[in-house]
Amino acid sequence: MRKSLSLYLFGPTRLLLLAGLVLLPQLLLAQWNATIGAQSSTHARQGLAFLPNEIWIHAGDSITWTMATDEPHTLSFLTAGQIRNPFFVGCPGFNSSPATYDGSTCVTTPPMGNGQVFTVFFPATGNFKVVCLFHENMTGTIHVLDTSAQLPHDQAFYDNKARTEAGALLNDLDQMQSMQHGSGNSVIVGGGEVIATAGGSDTLSIMRFKHQAITVHVGETVEWTNVDSITPHTITFGTEPPNPIPPSPNVTVDADGARHATITSTSDNVHSGFIQAAPQDRVGLAQAPPGVTRFRVTFTKPGNYPYKCALHDLLGMKGVVRVIP
Repeated sequence: MRKSLSLYLFGPTRLLLLAGLVLLPQLLLAQWNATIGAQSSTHARQGLAFLPNEIWIHAGDSITWTMATDEPHTLSFLTAGQIRNPFFVGCPGFNSSPATYDGSTCVTTPPMGNGQVFTVFFPATGNFKVVCLFHENMTGTIHVLDTSAQLPHDQAFYDNKARTEAGALLNDLDQMQSMQHGSGNSVIVGGGEVIATAGGSDTLSIMRFKHQAITVHVGETVEWTNVDSITPHTITFGTEPPNPIPPSPNVTVDADGARHATITSTSDNVHSGFIQAAPQDRVGLAQAPPGVTRFRVTFTKPGNYPYKCALHDLLGMKGVVRVIP
């Protein structure tokens, strides 16, 4: 018996095929890709950024971020008004990939390492801020539009935008040229700048001691000054402490607020704690205390005294003080 034309055209199997043909372009565009962080070949320059910094997608789409640095980051979406917890606390807690974020509950990765990936689905429309729990000036925006809206860009645009933004961060010649060696018995610690974008903010941090090898005489004092706009560093001699935040017990405070230690042997363990700029003042809150940006060490015996930043030594942030009679 000859099948009716309507059954032939609109039978269950063919309806599924037709639906698939209609949905295929949307499915192909539903998966987006982005990058977390950028670094120079020596790891000395770190771009603390979500790349690209701003993305437009449809509700129901997902984005997969790939970590591109040896400096750890988190990928975190908080709820409205939520204060960032420390990276080891999370939301509290952490999500596994893939995760779903609609603004009602927070989503965060644990600290991520180079090459790791994490996917987030966005089922609801809205403008969502993405942050890193390690770096407060590392933010971006995801614009989730209704499926009927036309998207302004495609994946090729975002790939190129990510490369452009990474290059602009890592090749900031003005910033690199301004990072001069310290004078006399002084060492410049790190360096960097915060860059505002339409979607949030990116940060360049230089993970090096400028004037890495310095020679002084017995009895002299060396001063380290952190000039990075946001990133903390440490000056650590000997054994690295399990908790990098507090200074070691043999560190005192000078009248001007700088921390100070005396080293009498190449086997001494001395740790500065975090040396970083103070947080900015907030309207309605008490004035923020001054940041501890300087650390001083007086050397009483000759010898070679290697030191490192306990946070960034794996990126090559190390130095040595040579003390001569």
